Amino acid sequence: MNRNDISNFIEFDGDQMGLTGNIASISYDVDILGQRFVSDNPKAPQFRLYAKSPRGRTVEIGGLWLKESQSTGGQYYQMTITTGYGKFHANLGRFPGQSDTNLMAVIPWD
Repeated sequence: MNRNDISNFIEFDGDQMGLTGNIASISYDVDILGQRFVSDNPKAPQFRLYAKSPRGRTVEIGGLWLKESQSTGGQYYQMTITTGYGKFHANLGRFPGQSDTNLMAVIPWD
């Protein structure tokens, strides 16, 4: 699968220190970069998320948090970004039809 042909995904680097992805709708189409963020604050994100401004500048747009399910106790990622049109919230889940565990679908919940 060519990554240029899909949208609404996050792909973690093999070492889990960075990520790339895309969030798209009829109103926006944003390529995302992420860097692992290390903090002693338990509420801090696991990754800080960045995108390019229309002038090509790198700007921070949000974060990716590791959460624990209250019902199952399993862990999952939750994303919050600013799209320029408002806040965008989503969980990450397995990308349909793929066995690559580094490739995750962005599942909006707003």
